[in-house]
Amino acid sequence: MRFIIFLFFFLCFSCETKNNKVVSTISKSGMVSSAHPLASEVGIDVLKKGGNVFDAAIAVHFALSVVYPSAGNLGGGGFAVYRLNNGEVGTLDFREKAPKLSFRNMYLKEENGKLIVDDNKSKLGHLASGVPGSVDGMVTLHERFGSLGWPTLLDPAIKLAKNGFNITKKQSASLNKVKSSFQKVNDKPISFINESKWKENDILIQDDLGNTLSRIKTDKRNGFYSGITAELILKEMIDGGGIITKDDLENYSSIWREPVIGYYKNHKIISMGPPSSGGIALNQLLKGAEMLEVSNYNHNSSDYVHLLSEIESRVYADRATYLGDSDFYNVPQKKLISSDYLSERFGTINHLKTPSNQIKEGDIDLIESEETTHFSIVDKFGNAISVTTTINGAYGSKVVVDGAGFLLNNEMDDFSVKPGHPNMFGLVGGEANSIEPNKRMLSSMSPTIIEKDNNLFMVLGTPGGSTIITSVFQTILNVIDFNMGMQEAVDSKKFHHQWLPDAIIIEKNTLSEENISLLKDKGHTFIERNSIGRMDCILIKDNKTLEGGADKRGDNVALGY
Repeated sequence: MRFIIFLFFFLCFSCETKNNKVVSTISKSGMVSSAHPLASEVGIDVLKKGGNVFDAAIAVHFALSVVYPSAGNLGGGGFAVYRLNNGEVGTLDFREKAPKLSFRNMYLKEENGKLIVDDNKSKLGHLASGVPGSVDGMVTLHERFGSLGWPTLLDPAIKLAKNGFNITKKQSASLNKVKSSFQKVNDKPISFINESKWKENDILIQDDLGNTLSRIKTDKRNGFYSGITAELILKEMIDGGGIITKDDLENYSSIWREPVIGYYKNHKIISMGPPSSGGIALNQLLKGAEMLEVSNYNHNSSDYVHLLSEIESRVYADRATYLGDSDFYNVPQKKLISSDYLSERFGTINHLKTPSNQIKEGDIDLIESEETTHFSIVDKFGNAISVTTTINGAYGSKVVVDGAGFLLNNEMDDFSVKPGHPNMFGLVGGEANSIEPNKRMLSSMSPTIIEKDNNLFMVLGTPGGSTIITSVFQTILNVIDFNMGMQEAVDSKKFHHQWLPDAIIIEKNTLSEENISLLKDKGHTFIERNSIGRMDCILIKDNKTLEGGADKRGDNVALGY
């Protein structure tokens, strides 16, 4: 297996830095960029067999549910944005839903006569889980666009689960870190707990997960939402005090939605609409960048960081107020991305920072762990797909369905459990994203496809909780405005402002001491982090070759052929 991966890297020019020059993964026929080398290999194998991007996406998704358990999943949900080679575009929403027994104040408790938030219930354990959408999403993609047989796409994941795989150094550290959380909510043995500490190259075998995948292979949707797997989920709910019911599972369905379309200079931006906040927020950000001509400033200079942070702060204030599931709330999408509205919105930006307590949502008349995962795929036919999926926090609710081997999500924390109260990513929300039965929680996931001159140009996305939108935004600017290649744009240091908390979140070693001092003089404060985002992207170059960008912040790998 390692030899095969090495061979791919050798043939495709592995992504590394040599003499301070970025060497990118280049291919002519197809490309897969994902969070784990084994998942990328599975996707490439499907493309080489003649499969299209939808076939590869399904196979990659199920492989990630095995080899990337912190975010890859059967028990979560996500979004897919696609572009066919004839220019047709569309999106699929397979986001999780609130169970029918959920209610507005389910995570509030009374203390000293006041309602306060019981954070643990929305983050850890059975009550934190929404109704999973991932399996239905993959089946829905296959039924409309799949070209290879369904069992062929499940076989690689089943083999990885049954035979096991060598965990990476990052994965061993991650599993060791959450051991105590696993033990709090699982009273049966689970694959993710090792008696001694996990070490790099230890083999992780997941027999129960392999059996669940085999049922999905045989019965597709019914292998998860009914039969043995459903019975195991329902028993887990009863034993742990969860509220997902048989009706919730049987009635779950993905939804085909219209993409959010916008433009940046001569590029068409195709992204996800509500309940993703990504498409609307991304278009707001890009229009702000164009209005304020941020490309005139040096990359990551103090003026550049200042302007982008001010734009981001205003966009996230709007996100907190106006965005939610459009099936339940009248999201003012057209107004939010209109030039008139945004001219007024960004017209107050000047050379000094505006405190967040002076930034409110815009005036409109009304009638989303860090451990998400993303993959981008382009096939030899010229089709493209951008998929982001999640179980929210790392390893979701930490609950493993006994006998089924997969983790449940903790997506209920993505609702506004109380207006003005931040979720685990510090994002504040309002009534638009309040809890209602069967409602889909707001997300920051931003799978995106870009056209240039009516041709496919870029496929991109990332995990990162609240930082997803700004990471995608800055990567787009890196390529379009600063002429970076895909890998260089992905590698570039990122920063982030989300209105509240009122600070620039920044990766270590992003700015010089001089630029930090200049930004502090403007009124900015900083929160430093080790990394922001784990981009998986593909750029279509002028000579029609494909350049993959896989983030070195994780175990991400881009492979082509």
